[in-house]
Amino acid sequence: MSDLEDLVGGRLMFGLPGPVLREEDIALFRDTRAAGLILYRRNFESPEQLATLITRLETSLGRRLLVATDHEGGRVIMLGRGVTIFPDNLAVGAAGEEAFAFRQGLIEARELRRLGVDLNLAPVLDVLTERYSPNIGIRSYGKDPSIVARYGAARIRGMARGGLSACAKHFPGKGHSPLDAHLRLPRIESTWDEMHALHLVPFLEAIAAGIECVMTSHPVYPNLDPSGVPATFSHLIVEEYLRGQVGFRGVIVSDDLEMGAIAETCPIGEATVRAAAAGHDLLLVCHTADAQRAAAQALVQAYRAGARPRPELEAAAQRVGRLRQTRSARFEGGPPAAETDGTPLAMAMATRALTVVAAGRPDFKQALNRRVVVVFPRFSDLAPRITIEPELTDEKGYVARAFAAAGVSPDTALVGIEPSPAEITEAAERASVADATVLFLFDAHLYSSNRALLDAIQARARALAVVLLRDPYDAALLAPGVLGITAYGFRKCQLAAVIARLGH
Repeated sequence: MSDLEDLVGGRLMFGLPGPVLREEDIALFRDTRAAGLILYRRNFESPEQLATLITRLETSLGRRLLVATDHEGGRVIMLGRGVTIFPDNLAVGAAGEEAFAFRQGLIEARELRRLGVDLNLAPVLDVLTERYSPNIGIRSYGKDPSIVARYGAARIRGMARGGLSACAKHFPGKGHSPLDAHLRLPRIESTWDEMHALHLVPFLEAIAAGIECVMTSHPVYPNLDPSGVPATFSHLIVEEYLRGQVGFRGVIVSDDLEMGAIAETCPIGEATVRAAAAGHDLLLVCHTADAQRAAAQALVQAYRAGARPRPELEAAAQRVGRLRQTRSARFEGGPPAAETDGTPLAMAMATRALTVVAAGRPDFKQALNRRVVVVFPRFSDLAPRITIEPELTDEKGYVARAFAAAGVSPDTALVGIEPSPAEITEAAERASVADATVLFLFDAHLYSSNRALLDAIQARARALAVVLLRDPYDAALLAPGVLGITAYGFRKCQLAAVIARLGH
């Protein structure tokens, strides 16, 4: 293994396909010398299994890896046991208490370090605007750049206090992206003046707070870089601005180079070389072994042929190496377990975040004392795709227990995340004979089936409360006299806060 291949590997972070380490996985890391491992839901069954996977891989390689995961809170959680599942960032911003964010960062640092994680690819520091963002939404702290900056910096300081490295994303800001970069290449028309006034503010604050990593974004920003390349490939945005003008000295991380936004631009090998040339230190290729090997091979060839300068390679590998060597122990703080003060904090955040978006009828509370039907999504349908708390996969049992705590004994109508016509018809029929209906609504502004569900129930319910489960934009679709309430997410703490509010 040459020195050149060692240096190239020092800039690569790969994912694995499953929860059990295979010989071909070890061979991939051994052959490419990849320095980093990113953990996804597919790699996690239990804290014990995860410890076995990490330990066996590092033991087989005879070296320490940089282990990372996306632990944003709310919707984006990869390791769902041994941790506190906090509300989404938009809820934390709405809760209005900066100290909550610091405490969250400290708690998740302690929990993730016990699980063997070095680097949290969070917080999201994108700022929302009036323009709908299909991929950010509740992952953001909000529309006010000063709140996003303050809460993000507080959480970063909390993580640092607990011994966990943080990574601010997605630089220079894509809270107003018209497309999801996982699927397509977005184009953002903002000027430098607009970005400085709004979207760059939280990143500059995070850098001032000592953030160790910054992750860039994939969109094209033609008014920032007239060449028209995605920010991932923009030397002007990454090297000249972030590294040069801003003076960031930490690790610059690419977003996953296997995303659709990049795949439609060029092959993975070329993408990896272009991202390195733009100024990234750590290059993420997260999903497939063929792409990971192609990325490593393309980088080696580029530096061996002199297409890229050796000092650039050495400097980037050195920055990643310093981050990897920040801590020596793999599992710190004892056996994996959620912090005892995590759940009370999550509940306080969710309760403070509750927002009434439509006042509703004054007699709705009285109607809850009679015949009540709850229309509730089948969260177990989401479990193959995102982390769902186990209690929520027993939907009818959860609804019965949660409403009983509020003194309500409802009938429950389950519907799909995208409900079928038959489910819509049945839910509306049951609402028509109930004195009060509570509809837990999953993004009617995105899914026509959920819009049809909302319209059908609004047309037939006698007294109706609608709980907006994700983005709050469905508030515009509520009919007069309908109570609208949101906690900006659907984690257990958020649902509990909403139900308690309805019952009191």
